[in-house]
Amino acid sequence: MQPFEYKPPRVGTGDLRTLVTFFEYAPNEGPLPGESEKRTLFVAWAKIDRVWLKDLELAKANGTLSDVTITIRDPQSDYRPTNLHYLEIDDPDYKDRVYNIKTAQPNLQNRQFIDIVAGDQEQ
Repeated sequence: MQPFEYKPPRVGTGDLRTLVTFFEYAPNEGPLPGESEKRTLFVAWAKIDRVWLKDLELAKANGTLSDVTITIRDPQSDYRPTNLHYLEIDDPDYKDRVYNIKTAQPNLQNRQFIDIVAGDQEQ
């Protein structure tokens, strides 16, 4: 029989230190093409990671290597991130960068959190 060894969770509440804003775009009014930020959907504290090795193949397939993995506390029914939404990270290293959500799934190690993979929006 294998001895029990406690393994602390990978993400805890104290790791959520960066503010992230989720929003959606809407087409510009009038005849000119383009989009503008429509409304803020949700604001949360998050843990920001560079793209993981397992996600690197997904990033290469999408043509972006500036993907980030974001972990937020599960907002239950208040907000559900989808690939139609965008996010902005409130940090000097990510200033003026808008990310498009690619995937959002529950964290299987800890169901209190959601993992989101987002890629740099083509401009």
